Amino acid sequence: MNTILIGKGREQVFLHGRYANRHGMIAGATGTGKSVSLMVLAEGFSRLGVPVFLADVKGDLAGLAMPGAMNDRIRSRLESIGIEGYANEPNPVLFWDIYGELGHPLRTTVSQMGPTLLARLMELNDIQAGVLEIVFRLADEEGLLLLDLKDLRSLLIFTSENVKSVSARFGLVHSSSLAAIQRALLRLDGDGGDLFFGEPALELADFMRQDMSGRGIVNVLAAEKLYLRPRMYSSFLLWMLSELFETLPEVGDRDLPKMVFFFDEAHLLFADVPSALRQRVEQVVRLIRSKGVGVYFCSQYPDDVPQEILGQLGNRIQHALRAYTPRDQKAVRVAAQTFPPNPAVDVLQSLTSMAVGEALVTTLQDKGVPLPVERALVVPPRCRIGVITPEERHLVRGRSPLGGKYDTPVDRESAYEILQARAEEAVAAKSIESAASGGKSSRSKETADGAAGGAPGGVSGAMRDFLLGSKRRQGALEAMGKSAMRTVGNQIGRQVLRGVLGGLLGGKK
Repeated sequence: MNTILIGKGREQVFLHGRYANRHGMIAGATGTGKSVSLMVLAEGFSRLGVPVFLADVKGDLAGLAMPGAMNDRIRSRLESIGIEGYANEPNPVLFWDIYGELGHPLRTTVSQMGPTLLARLMELNDIQAGVLEIVFRLADEEGLLLLDLKDLRSLLIFTSENVKSVSARFGLVHSSSLAAIQRALLRLDGDGGDLFFGEPALELADFMRQDMSGRGIVNVLAAEKLYLRPRMYSSFLLWMLSELFETLPEVGDRDLPKMVFFFDEAHLLFADVPSALRQRVEQVVRLIRSKGVGVYFCSQYPDDVPQEILGQLGNRIQHALRAYTPRDQKAVRVAAQTFPPNPAVDVLQSLTSMAVGEALVTTLQDKGVPLPVERALVVPPRCRIGVITPEERHLVRGRSPLGGKYDTPVDRESAYEILQARAEEAVAAKSIESAASGGKSSRSKETADGAAGGAPGGVSGAMRDFLLGSKRRQGALEAMGKSAMRTVGNQIGRQVLRGVLGGLLGGKK
């Protein structure tokens, strides 16, 4: 049967595979057993052949890769629930890590991330996000691949150097906005963005694999370090969900989902989210069901998830909540109102009194009808509950078939190399033009000098300069001519002057 046993209240409670793509939620205060419930669902889906992705924020979900150990507490729980054929066993697990330390490096390209999520990741304001949109549009029209951060940095420099022409083509681009984006890019680089953005980029088909026995692979993202950077953590998970939505074809309702996606610490996904991005997430969650993907949110309070999304979650596991503050008391009341009523269960009282390993459970049954809420003991997982050693992690990673594909980075020609080549060609062309212009000026000067005075040097050249003159001094013939003209002019001038004066003064001719 395509079912997963979750626990037992008055009767056993199952999650039905055909309704697993109707999404779900695991909620509860810290230390009440959320991680165990998540592990129960993850290994249940794996046994059904459904691949799973989840983020390991605390490091304890890595225990899915190792078999558990029987003890008296687990044995008592098995007897109370009535489980037969229970055996401790590991699950087929692939470890991933954006930083490449605790698993295969997990990368994407700048183009695949897109300007909207990248703007949120870089904490840009609306104006700066609009400029980033223009930069991406420019890359598309110029045929420039944006693979890693140095590609984006080179394109920002190119835009800054050509800000007038870019503004004329796409709209006003301020140099101050470009500078702010460059500073944000520097911060992102320091936070590990240089490791996250690049190639080989993740192919989602590698998340949707089965092992040789037909069990679904459990993909565990080591997020202990990534979680310290909430923006990067949430932006990465939202990117993955968006990629699944855009990549997978429509399949309608199936007996089993194609993949199940767990969002741990879901409150980070919706903290300070722009309204446009929030609407996008809501749309994706609403429509991705028809693509065979189930999405499960894990958080402390149900109201950490927006009401528009919470109303779409048909499968719910709610652990105990603590009502110590007014905010906690309000969360308890909200949670109590979201369960299908069951006269036999006091939901409000149960939410604050359940022990560790107990939960209020409701799932979709035949024809999609919600099961009246049950207060149930959650079944123990068959894997290890807790962390694994570095040696065990290394052993699991060494058995992975994907190490040769993702462990070595690749840097192919992209925007950085293309723009750098263009700049070098421009410098070379300018140097050639400058050299050609200098040679032409020199030749013109020599030609002019030759036409005016002939070749310099020699007896004939000196005689010619003496008779005809040069640029610096007049020749002998020119000097003699001028002297003669002055003499003749002076004699005629004196005669005229005497004649005029004589007439005026009454003298003789």
